[in-house]
Amino acid sequence: MFYRPADGHGLPHNPFNAIVTPRPIAWVATRGSDGSDNLAPYSFFNATAYVPPQVMFASTSAKPDRDGTKDTVANIRDTGVFCINIVEHAMKDVMNQTSGDWSADTDEFSLASVDKAECSEINCPRVAAAPASLECRMTQIHKIEGDTNYVVFGEVVGIHLRDDCVVDGIFDVLAFNPLTRMGYRDYSVIREKFSLKRPGE
Repeated sequence: MFYRPADGHGLPHNPFNAIVTPRPIAWVATRGSDGSDNLAPYSFFNATAYVPPQVMFASTSAKPDRDGTKDTVANIRDTGVFCINIVEHAMKDVMNQTSGDWSADTDEFSLASVDKAECSEINCPRVAAAPASLECRMTQIHKIEGDTNYVVFGEVVGIHLRDDCVVDGIFDVLAFNPLTRMGYRDYSVIREKFSLKRPGE
């Protein structure tokens, strides 16, 4: 099968999101300039550099009360900071609860009964029980093709690791089993791993 996205795929559901998988999930916490807290998941997310450590995520839809974007991007645009929390399988249901199209004044931490803690380096909340949290200072927000598509880049200025996830000196993903996003309504979970040496190592 071949199709041009501009012409449509002819299938019952768009296959594009199911092609680039699994995708890590950024559970992004922000604080508005009015002091309100927000928490929402984004699966167009990844690390982009080691030194200094940097990450990105993309927001691809909008709310009518947020000037062409969503609460998360609007808050970051106003304050310049955000915190990415890593989602473990055990938190799948509360993460999903925070994905709703809630009003700007809704605190998703409270809505989903997610315990929050304060970040150390930035004025922003974080998910207290997350396996890891990345405190970020926004470096760039890029508008890309599409009416509501924005990519947010940030430098990681503080990292929280949950103590039980550090095993024999490594951050062990099997200690918490990361949740990953697939296509459609599908998710998956990391339950096994293996190592490969690069040529010449």
